[in-house]
Amino acid sequence: MTINIGGLTLKNPFTTASGTFGSGRELAALWAERGIPLNVLGAVTTKGVSLEPWPGNDGVRVAETASGLLNSIGLQNPGVEAFCAKDLAWLATQDVPVIANVSGHAEADYAAVIRRLDREPAVSAYELNISCPNVDSGGMAFGVDPVAAARVTAACRAATARPLIVKLTPNVTDITVIARAAVDAGADALSLINTVAGLALDPQTGQPVFDRGVAGLSGPAIKPIALYAVARVHAAVAVPLIGMGGITTGQDVRDFLAAGATAVAVGTATFTDPFTLPRLIAEWTHPSA
Repeated sequence: MTINIGGLTLKNPFTTASGTFGSGRELAALWAERGIPLNVLGAVTTKGVSLEPWPGNDGVRVAETASGLLNSIGLQNPGVEAFCAKDLAWLATQDVPVIANVSGHAEADYAAVIRRLDREPAVSAYELNISCPNVDSGGMAFGVDPVAAARVTAACRAATARPLIVKLTPNVTDITVIARAAVDAGADALSLINTVAGLALDPQTGQPVFDRGVAGLSGPAIKPIALYAVARVHAAVAVPLIGMGGITTGQDVRDFLAAGATAVAVGTATFTDPFTLPRLIAEWTHPSA
């Protein structure tokens, strides 16, 4: 059951997909009603944390689609100081490794967040979000350019000795180019994939549902895309991979591990069934039960 992600030891290969679990407080309370502790997880991966408060996007933020969910949340978060004072202080009491997802508008923002979080013993590792399609600056702007991906990875590598995970976008011509750039710049592991860029139109007006037009598609619809990306990156680089994208069943987990993932992250399925992760962990721990 024990796995290693770039120097971070997890008791099982399950974590949360950033942005779908908050920092765990609300779901932990729900799980507790069934006697399930948060530390059944291998790790908690938090929602993105930025240097300053980030308001997120205006207008419609989520829309269901066939076998998936479109979102345009826009990395809303209260900033790193509020995260440390509230969410991280609570997570420190939960006996579970914390992977802090880090966001920024510029390279310096990412490194500054990591330098601040490096003072917090509750943080076990970092996941760099260079792949979100729902913001105008930062996010995916770094993840589609190997030079930019390498620069931000190198800046963050210089800021910490803790395990550094870089989250990749599928919205590129060749994901292996970005993967190699991140690893060469110091990434200990990679997570993939972030959401697939998509569009939803209002049937009455024919205009985009989301103010920004583009939104991020997640859920079972993207599983084949995610599996393909994991398999390609596994063949291209020699670092651990956290696979995600449409995982809802034990077979989905087995598929990602067979494709080359070391661990998996579950996200959108939690919205449909908040007990998805405990169920999958129980199935993995006791496969014949």
